[in-house]
Amino acid sequence: MKFKFCLILCLFLSVFSFSQADDTKNDVSFYLGTFDVIDKEGDDKSNLFGLEHKNPDLFRNTFLGKFSPISGGFITGNSSAYLYTGIEGQYGIGPLKILPSFSPGYYHKGEGKDLGSVLEFKSEIKIGFDLFENSQLGFSYSHISNNDWGDTNPGVDNQKITFSKNF
Repeated sequence: MKFKFCLILCLFLSVFSFSQADDTKNDVSFYLGTFDVIDKEGDDKSNLFGLEHKNPDLFRNTFLGKFSPISGGFITGNSSAYLYTGIEGQYGIGPLKILPSFSPGYYHKGEGKDLGSVLEFKSEIKIGFDLFENSQLGFSYSHISNNDWGDTNPGVDNQKITFSKNF
């Protein structure tokens, strides 16, 4: 419980420090969802809450598309936590955005599912829709796994609803 409180406090303090910077734009996403959506037994399925940050000034246009570094974390109802940093692509069709990402990160089991390793990899696809100026609503589906580098590799699939805001 103490770990969960400290993680939430650190994430919220980060958001406030990002939003106070006058010369830097920041994109902060809040998301809610389900951890281990495909759990057959149902004992590891849980809610999750998370925050993600990306700095629009760091976007890079490449021949493969537009890319940006991302960092974030989430906690589950079972006190599991995942902190990650990685890269996200951005492809747009009008107000619709398709955002694939890949992020290695640190996984803390808590009272939740044992994923076999503290080093886990998250692959995610997010579909977002521009709501207002500087705001976006999205749905994402992700898979977290250790690529068989751990003792076991059960993996988890997650789904989330995301609200993003540029500050």
